[in-house]
Amino acid sequence: MTFPFDALRRRPDVEAPGLVAFDAADRLLLDESAMLRAELGPGELVVIGDSYGALGLAAAFDGATGIRVHQDSLTGERALAANAEELQLADRVQSMPLGAELVQGARVVLLRLPRSLDELRDIAAVLAAYAPDNVVVFAGGRLKHMSLTMNDVLRSFFDTLDVTHARQKSRVLIAQGPRRGPAPEPAAGEVDGLAVRAFGGAFAGTRLDIGTRMLLTHLPDRPAGGTVDDPWIDLACGTGIVAARLAVQHPDASVYATDQSSIAVASARATAAANGVADRIEVVRDDALQQRASASASFIALNPPFHSGGAVTDQVAPRLFADAGRVLRPGGELWAVWNSPLGFRPALERLVGPTRQVARDTKFTVTVSTKR
Repeated sequence: MTFPFDALRRRPDVEAPGLVAFDAADRLLLDESAMLRAELGPGELVVIGDSYGALGLAAAFDGATGIRVHQDSLTGERALAANAEELQLADRVQSMPLGAELVQGARVVLLRLPRSLDELRDIAAVLAAYAPDNVVVFAGGRLKHMSLTMNDVLRSFFDTLDVTHARQKSRVLIAQGPRRGPAPEPAAGEVDGLAVRAFGGAFAGTRLDIGTRMLLTHLPDRPAGGTVDDPWIDLACGTGIVAARLAVQHPDASVYATDQSSIAVASARATAAANGVADRIEVVRDDALQQRASASASFIALNPPFHSGGAVTDQVAPRLFADAGRVLRPGGELWAVWNSPLGFRPALERLVGPTRQVARDTKFTVTVSTKR
């Protein structure tokens, strides 16, 4: 029997034509690692960057047990759990944070190459710091997302690097001989007097992207709420710049920041600490605002992402609008910035309430939507 790739689904992430749960790079990684994986004992396989479970679950289907998996995306992690349950493989995979416990004792690591070189650098640093000397890392991706600089990054952390032949527009890099070094630390920067910290792969890094800058420029001087029971919310917080700015400007305020990315959450916590406001910013890894009660907030700020995994899509933002609408109490406000050509105002009107334009240029629009 062969693994039923077509049974994999993306939910709770966006599902739509053209958005896939696996691709040729997953198949190539499994094929290139098959012989070595057949020799593994329990707990000796680690998977990093497994979008929706194709790598971990196919390996489990082949007989591997005690598989440790790390996914940056919480929706990907939940999709893996749902797919594992449906395929009756849930007892063979375990999701874990990126760190020492994930990679210690691993003989084989299957890695989907991230697009960000900084993210790859952080992953390689964790492997070099904590994985055994005999670990073999199979790192694969689609050719259109790979670059020779990825080879250079891996060579800086491993003694040898082999490159496989391409197949179906995919390729695998095989790294061995980890060079011991420190675990990764967040990059440090400063934006308009605000300290910013970013682990590799965080959106915009230590910079302030132009959409968030436009949102910050137009936020109200003192939004409603900001108390412990009614904190200001930074939804899809990224590195936590909006949350930190609110907390720094208002020393009596409480802020709740949330993102589904583990990289973003770690970065936002580091940003809060660097600005001395970690005691007033709660940073939570969550899919939208699922951990928040309905009608529990007066103010939400949002710069929604425009991608799901590696795919560009306009279907992520409406999910966030809808959950923001649920969490806002009547009269509460969602302040959002979005790409002007996307025309999100009708969706905001439908999912939150009456919406007015605050600012607009050729690239971005800032709106405020009031909960009915």
